[in-house]
Amino acid sequence: MKTTSPAFKSNAAAALANVQLQSALAKAGPGFVDKRRQAVAALPEFEALREAGRAIKNHTLDYLDSYLEQFESRVQASGGQVHWASTPEQARQIVVELCRTSGGRRVAKGKTMVGEEIALNEALEAAGLEPIETDLGEYILQLAKEPPSHIIAPAVHKTRAQIAALFRQHHTRHGFDSALETVPEIVDQARQVLREQFMRADIGITGANFLIAETGSTVIVTNEGNGDLSATLPRVHIVLASLEKIVPTLEDAGVLLRLLARSATGQEFTAYTTFFNGPRRADDSDGPEQFHVVLLDHGRSTMLGNEFHDMLRCIRCGACLNHCPVYTAIGGHAYGWVYPGPMGSVLTPLMVGLHDGADLPNASTLCGRCEEVCPMSIPLPQMLRAHRAREYRHRITPARSRLVLRIWAYIARRPAIYRFATTLAMGILHRLGRRNGRLHKLPLASGWTAVRDLPAPQRSTFVRAWQQRQRTQGRMR
Repeated sequence: MKTTSPAFKSNAAAALANVQLQSALAKAGPGFVDKRRQAVAALPEFEALREAGRAIKNHTLDYLDSYLEQFESRVQASGGQVHWASTPEQARQIVVELCRTSGGRRVAKGKTMVGEEIALNEALEAAGLEPIETDLGEYILQLAKEPPSHIIAPAVHKTRAQIAALFRQHHTRHGFDSALETVPEIVDQARQVLREQFMRADIGITGANFLIAETGSTVIVTNEGNGDLSATLPRVHIVLASLEKIVPTLEDAGVLLRLLARSATGQEFTAYTTFFNGPRRADDSDGPEQFHVVLLDHGRSTMLGNEFHDMLRCIRCGACLNHCPVYTAIGGHAYGWVYPGPMGSVLTPLMVGLHDGADLPNASTLCGRCEEVCPMSIPLPQMLRAHRAREYRHRITPARSRLVLRIWAYIARRPAIYRFATTLAMGILHRLGRRNGRLHKLPLASGWTAVRDLPAPQRSTFVRAWQQRQRTQGRMR
């Protein structure tokens, strides 16, 4: 997937002006939030599970090399193979070569964010292969020639009318020409089209939510069952995963699975949770003849031990996206790469470069909702601030912004000047907004007030109001 994160500001402006996108986001967003809240409230031990999950991931990262080696040996013992890729280019080459040597041509793909990360579909098509997305959301976007805008609901930005129009445009060659009006009609037609693709596929590619070192298992969670069909019907099953997906034991995976579904979709458990252990054995009734796991690094190993280490705990639930006021206002495409929202604003600069992803760490109010709802308690605001500090040190931050920060730092270190400046500013802003109580298109803050009103402040600062209250209470005594 081509990076367009340098165009974040123009992307965001276009998203805010897109009426259909705003309608789709308004309908989808509250559902995720409400369902998660209900699921968490119904599980008294959720916070205890959170602590346990965090401890599991921290322990795993401390011994990551050992658990990855154990995983590889278990996969090999079950008849599979593990392939190591440092870069997206290496991962693409490995997958394409595996497809070529298998003699296959048609590829059934389950949803995989690592596949998006390495731009796999483009590589497969360039090699003369025929990839077909089998997750409904990904299939819709493949028809639309668009990248996903959410890591668990790829087509959340599409309205029902847009999807129906896409199906009518592309499904006539499959013998369908009727107008679709309801969700069941859309789903049923997709099922009929994709069923043939499952049967014809030579190669199946899936992602992995977890890799289990103890057993050599790969785990996927879906609500459609397409991942199971992509993995078991073709002759070859290729799993794409990143290094940090490893967990030590089956029991550990069970803890994280209880957190994942509740945080992602508000379910107690997804409809399908499947463990894969190598190719088909002699007494198995189905399954692939070959089983391959491609493990991607792509900068993750460099995050170990530095200020972004905690990001490797992420289990890709999407809760931070669903609760982020920025993401829910502009959707995922504005972020310009595979991973949107707060988690993407941390990951993208690390993977595509700080210069290309420079706007993303600043696309946050630092309200803290992402950290509050993260099942792994990842300090996302702290890491966004770390990126901002790096940008400042490397002079990526615009000169005007650096000047403003230096002035602010000078004033903030001098309490007397700070109190004078804030008192003066509060007085001016109070007078400017006293007519209707709000400020619009404020000079020096147009990035905020061009698209939202700023409530006019009260006449005095907090410190002065607090001092006045203390004096009043002293007289009352």
